[in-house]
Order: sequence, then structure tokens, then C-alpha cells
Amino acid sequence: MSWIRLRQVALVAHDLDAVVGALHERFGLEVAFNDPAVASFGLRNAVLPIGTQFIEVVSPVRDGTAGGRQLQRLGGDGGYMVICHTDQQPTVRSRVDDLGVRVAFEHDDHGYRIMQLHPGDTGGSFLEVDYQPGGDDPHGPWMPAGPSWQSAARTHIVDGICGVTVQSPRLGHTAARWSAILGSPLAADGASLQLDNAVVRFVEGPVDSLVAVQVTGPGAPPADAPVVIGGVTFHS
Repeated sequence: MSWIRLRQVALVAHDLDAVVGALHERFGLEVAFNDPAVASFGLRNAVLPIGTQFIEVVSPVRDGTAGGRQLQRLGGDGGYMVICHTDQQPTVRSRVDDLGVRVAFEHDDHGYRIMQLHPGDTGGSFLEVDYQPGGDDPHGPWMPAGPSWQSAARTHIVDGICGVTVQSPRLGHTAARWSAILGSPLAADGASLQLDNAVVRFVEGPVDSLVAVQVTGPGAPPADAPVVIGGVTFHS
């Protein structure tokens, strides 16, 4: 049986270290990996496990980057990417091609296949759907988090991501497009869809962006008292 899981979210920040520090202070998260490969996009990053999922923070190190343009659109730090993990990437790619959605970046790294879609065609945020060999086990390998991410996992405060909220000025169009790409039907309200391990919600707003992350765990911020880190709202 095929599956699509929410595996990682990415935030973009002017000051990477400050946002990483805030994630550690509030949620106890630790950095598992700093990926040197993101330098080719004019970025530096940090990847922090949250259970068997991940929060990535990226920060531009030169002008003219996609991350820098998102900072300008937002007027500050905020959400950047929603990264999914599937065992049937060719099926997703077929839907992407049928919809005429552009692939902004794709690469095969020893079997790990990244497929990043053009946000101008998806709306909402960067949407990425990747394949990881040996990825059936959520505790198994995840290339973007480095070879030993499991040793950095901390779950005493928060232990997973069960939802994300994506903002778009074209709510209906964006929700329908994500639903078609991911092969998951929209709920009756037309503003959410269910992945295997998380819900994706859509709200209307002036800028396409990931705006909220719903986390689980004994210390997750209550819904009526959320925490904002890196311009993104974290709540239970």
C-alpha cells in the first residue's frame, strides 16, 4: 500500500542561529545536521529532528536566492517549505506532469530522489515530494538529516508534527492543486487534506507561505497559547 507522509518543514530566517536557539530553548530540539550541499542554493541550514520528522531552518548567505526573496515577500522570517516523503514518487511525478506543474529542482543522490515543485504552480509554499531508499521505517534513513540523525532526536517536550497550515491568496486554487498533486482528497470544507501522518490546512492570506505547524508531545504549546518561532506559529 502506497503512502505519502509529512516528513519535514522548512523555515527561512535572517539569523539562522537565533531561530535554531529558540527551537532548542522552547522545544529541546538539537541540530542533527548542517548540509553543505545547500550552499549551491546560496543558503546555510540546520536540520533538527522532532520525533521521526524534521524542522529545517535555512538562511541566505548571498543575494539573489529563493530564500532571500521569500524573506522579502514576508517582510521577515517565516515558513518556506513543506517536504513530503513517499514510496511512490513516480506516481506523484506523473500527476505533476499531467497538471503541468513545473519541477523547480530534482536530483538523485545515491537513490535519494528529491522533487521540488515550482511554488508559482503549486501556490502556498515550496512543496517537495521525495523518495528515500529504506524509508518505510520512520526511524530509518533520511538523507537531508545526515547519517546519524537518530542520535540527535529529543522527544521529552515535543515528539512529532501532526499538521501544517499553508497560506495563499488563492485558497481554493491552492488547496485543489495540492490535493491533485498529493493524491489526497480535500475535506468537505475544501480547506484541508489528510496525509498518512498529518493534516495540511489551507487559509487565505496575502502571501504564499507555510504559516503554522501543529506539534505533538507533553510540552506542545496549547492551541490557545501558541508560540511563534522564526515567524511560524507552533501549536498543539
